Amino acid sequence: MATTSETGSEGVRGVPESVHRRRWAILTVLMFSVIVVVLDNSILNVAMKTIASPEPTGLGARQSELEWAINSYTLVFAGLLFTCGLLGDRLGRKKMLLSGMAVFGIGSVLAAWSSSPGDLIAYRALMGLGAALVMPATLAILVNVFDRAEQPKAIGIWVASVGLAIAIGPVTGGLLLEHFWWGSVFFINVPIVIGGIIAMVALIPESKDPDPGRLDPLGVVLSMIGLSLLVYGIIKGGQQADFGNAEVLGTSAAGLAVLACFVLHEKRSDHPAIDIGYFRKPAFSAAVTALGLIFFALMGVTFFIAFYTQSARGYSALQSGLLLLPIAATQLVFAPRALLAVDRFGARAVCTTGMLLIACCMAGFLLMDRDSPIWWLEVLFFLQGCAMAHIMPPVTVTIMHALPPEKAGSASALNSTFRQLGGALGVAVLGSLLSATYRRGVQDELAALPGLPDSVRKAAGESLEATLGITDKMGPAGKGLAASAEASFVHAMHITALSASAVALAGALVVWFFLPGKRAAGEEAGAPAEPRQTTSERGR
Repeated sequence: MATTSETGSEGVRGVPESVHRRRWAILTVLMFSVIVVVLDNSILNVAMKTIASPEPTGLGARQSELEWAINSYTLVFAGLLFTCGLLGDRLGRKKMLLSGMAVFGIGSVLAAWSSSPGDLIAYRALMGLGAALVMPATLAILVNVFDRAEQPKAIGIWVASVGLAIAIGPVTGGLLLEHFWWGSVFFINVPIVIGGIIAMVALIPESKDPDPGRLDPLGVVLSMIGLSLLVYGIIKGGQQADFGNAEVLGTSAAGLAVLACFVLHEKRSDHPAIDIGYFRKPAFSAAVTALGLIFFALMGVTFFIAFYTQSARGYSALQSGLLLLPIAATQLVFAPRALLAVDRFGARAVCTTGMLLIACCMAGFLLMDRDSPIWWLEVLFFLQGCAMAHIMPPVTVTIMHALPPEKAGSASALNSTFRQLGGALGVAVLGSLLSATYRRGVQDELAALPGLPDSVRKAAGESLEATLGITDKMGPAGKGLAASAEASFVHAMHITALSASAVALAGALVVWFFLPGKRAAGEEAGAPAEPRQTTSERGR
């Protein structure tokens, strides 16, 4: 039986009454912790140009340093997500959440006052550690304070907070950079972190697995090494736009080999870090696969949208951020209500329709060129947000319900890990495709320029921004090259969007064949909820 110091009774829902009464306040606090972590990653993209400026405006960071300011965070975050979820189940999810917020806040202060690009890279890695501690704990706490019947709605709101943070990040960054120094994009986290910690201490109960069994140190170490090597290989492949490079192949292969050893060890261990048998459940495997595929497509497309709106269309960073608001608005409205559609049509039909709509939206970018009406882009973002709002909650619920409540941290970590891997792959693979296609499109025009050194010509063909930097120096004579470069970028964008559409179609096939239909979902929903006898609740 659960041990608890919470006053009040524990009803059929298996959640102490005093915790149940404040569940929506707890969810609000969890939303803010998710928003601050996700927001910071999207807000940084807007500040890159400023950080690259010479001092005192910025740090004078080179392109490779800018990339690692982003990637150091991603590498630590993705590499430690699974381990942090396991530790939360064992040591206590509230402890992990508070520790993560504190580490994230300290990292934000240090990053804001970085004196060099190297400092910024190191402090961003520290922020990645904080984020890895926070993200699995939020979803694990959620499923331990809401009963099973209310979890889909609560998870829908949690998903909406992720979408909101992604969309408002560029807007917030643009506003901050118009009025403050570049470090403000990090310092903005500090008051949110302080307020969040105070609210967490007051509202959130402690919960953990009361019988976690023996620790599996070898499994934990293998997971960290394998994920870190794999993510590093993905990042390097994207940076070099060459996945055949020896370093890329070597690190990626090593990561996959270590993860294969992890799987074999877990299957043979009598105290595994994660029961690999969960992946034999078709619904669970389909859900994590769909999650990875949708973020592969979405993050890959998000990568080129900023270049399209700012470089090809001439919008400012703030205006480009405002264009993304339909994605946030639709997720806020529809994600909490996705349960209604699932109850009526079943998870399979809802998620398949959503994935098909994502595929159509990706293909819809074929209609966007240098002078297309911008309202068409807003329609695509609106439909994309609607689709995400009806995919993310059902697949997240499927993942969280596949594991018992006492393993909620592990389930949440798997959810975040597959999402992060999918997004990293999307940016790397689709970003490389975009760069390679663009480079082929402008190489003849660049080759025809007289008196241009080979090194400058090569650098100018790496991106639209680089080419436009050359045309600006050419004055009126560069207008023809600028128009050709923009046309080449739009063509490359179309090829990339089509590839993303194909990935989304693959995701639709996965969910159609393997997610449960209406009858199976109804039977599961109608099953009696397991009492949370394994949840240890401590008071405030």
